Amino acid sequence: MKKLALPQLFGINACWLGLSFMWNSLHPIVLPAILLHLVPAHAKNSYLGGLTFFGLLLAMVIQPVSGSLSDRWQSRWGRRRPLALLGSGLDLVFLGLLAWSGNIWVVLIGYAGLQIASNIAQGPLQALIPDLVPHARMGAASAVKNLMDMAGLVIASLAAGNLLAPEDRHPTAIMLTVMGVLIITASLTLVTAREQPSLGEGSDEKPLPGKFLDLTKIFSFNHGTHRSFKWLVSSRFVFLLGVYGVQAFAQYYIKDVMLAANPVKATSQIMTALAGMLVVSALMGGWLADRIGSRRVIVMASLISALGCALLARAADMPSLIRYAGIVGAGIGLYLTSSWALASRLAPKEQAGRFLGLTNLATAGASAASRLLGIPIDLLNNAQPGRFMGYTGLFILGAAGALLSLLLLAKVED
Repeated sequence: MKKLALPQLFGINACWLGLSFMWNSLHPIVLPAILLHLVPAHAKNSYLGGLTFFGLLLAMVIQPVSGSLSDRWQSRWGRRRPLALLGSGLDLVFLGLLAWSGNIWVVLIGYAGLQIASNIAQGPLQALIPDLVPHARMGAASAVKNLMDMAGLVIASLAAGNLLAPEDRHPTAIMLTVMGVLIITASLTLVTAREQPSLGEGSDEKPLPGKFLDLTKIFSFNHGTHRSFKWLVSSRFVFLLGVYGVQAFAQYYIKDVMLAANPVKATSQIMTALAGMLVVSALMGGWLADRIGSRRVIVMASLISALGCALLARAADMPSLIRYAGIVGAGIGLYLTSSWALASRLAPKEQAGRFLGLTNLATAGASAASRLLGIPIDLLNNAQPGRFMGYTGLFILGAAGALLSLLLLAKVED
């Protein structure tokens, strides 16, 4: 396999900047802000959790199916790019619907549609690294991918807070910005990813028009051959569960506990601090994974993340909250890069789309499950008004998840 130059690594991963910008604008900033205009204040965590839980369940199903379909796709454009183009185009449609939504039902349709469209694209896009990058460069390629993710988070943290005011009922400006970034970054990847035509490759393995994929095969592992991959997905789920919970309800925590005058802007500041550490640690994670092994880096990342979440529970003001968020960000950056490098190495090359799509059982699955935490958060907060025990429990869960993931990682063989 030909060694890819650094500009090519950035090109095939450019799409992740746009997707990260989109989701990191929508989940922690845009959705919480616009729901405050549409739902009862005392149940805001429950509404936010329920809406995003439903959408992320869709993501869990769509992404592995799309990735598996791309493994067998026949076209002059290659296996991955046709579905990536389709999903990216549909993203623009549903982003437009969210930009001009006026009630909770329109928000639900737009958000669910965006999850479906985005994951149609993401399933095939995730397989570009195993398809195009030599084995020895997986760490570097994963670092570039996560750098794009983190860059999207930084841009979202800065832009969304300035393009959306708390009183805005329609997030038109930020959604139009997201559309523009998505078009540019997706175009760069589609042009840079020089796939070979896939016409005529092993026709017995290709789905014929009108036939459905076997879902039982898509969502199953060979427990002997793929045992390590299964345990890696489980470990990733446990780690991300608490981390995503902290991110999902951060804006409401800042509003209720820190009493910020502008919770949207304050959340952007927190996300910027977290993202800054994510960028640095994501790059370090790729370099370290290629030299000392992904497992060692994952252990380091889990311990750092657990420490940061424990400190968040003791934050007394915004400056301390920002510092502790930076520690959490350092752990997450190391974890995302090193665990993705390990997943890329463990995934069978001929089924890379399906297997890396199955990692979304951990990524979207943990994100979906974390949204259900909105209900116990509201219950605990309302049980003892003013003490906000729900938010404290959320931070403790984040620390416990990071540590528990290490027990599952012990079953993974690199």
